[in-house]
Formats: sequence, structure tokens, C-alpha cells
Amino acid sequence: MSTAAALVAVLGTVGTVLGGWFVSRATSQAAAATARANEAAARAAAEPDATRAGLEVLQASLRQVAAENTEIRAEVVGLRTLVRAYAWTVDRLIARMDRADIAPAPEDVHELVREHLGTGS
Repeated sequence: MSTAAALVAVLGTVGTVLGGWFVSRATSQAAAATARANEAAARAAAEPDATRAGLEVLQASLRQVAAENTEIRAEVVGLRTLVRAYAWTVDRLIARMDRADIAPAPEDVHELVREHLGTGS
């Protein structure tokens, strides 16, 4: 074999090795890029599910708060009605006491009632 042929053979081998190394490196980089892209795609695909789950929790919370508000409003209406009934009854009893010249003793009037009568609120 001539020197030129040997040199071509060596250069061919070196070229093949270098080419293989570059191809291997490019393949590894491509695989890494593909993996990153797949991870990003998986995260992007999971975000709507996470958003949907968060929205469902929020909607359930809103339904619960609305139901509690409805109950509280009904309770407040009932308590207002009861307070008005007591006030009506007390007013009638005080009117009877006034007609009979009976004054209430200071301890007969609760301090909150005294404060309300004094301030009007």
C-alpha cells in the first residue's frame, strides 16, 4: 500500500470517527431538546387541568358560602321578627304599667336597653 493510500485510509478513519462523534453529540443534544420540549408540553397540558381543578374548588366554596349566607339571612330575619315582637310586647306592658302608675325599678331594665334608650341606637 502506498503512503498516499495509507494516508487516505487514516484520514478516512479519523473523518469517520470525528463524524460519528459529531453525529453522536448532535443526537444527544437533539434528544435533550426533545426531552425538554416533552416536559414543557406535559406542563402545558397539565395547566388546564390544574386551573380547572382550582376553579372547581372555588365554585364549590362559593356555593357553600352562598348557602351559608342564605341560612344566616333567614336566621337574621327570624331574629328581627322576634325582637320586634318582644319590643311590641314590652311597649304594651310598659303602657299598662304607666296607666297603673307603676314605675320600673332600675334593675328591671337591662343596661343595653338603658344605653339604647339614652342614645337611640
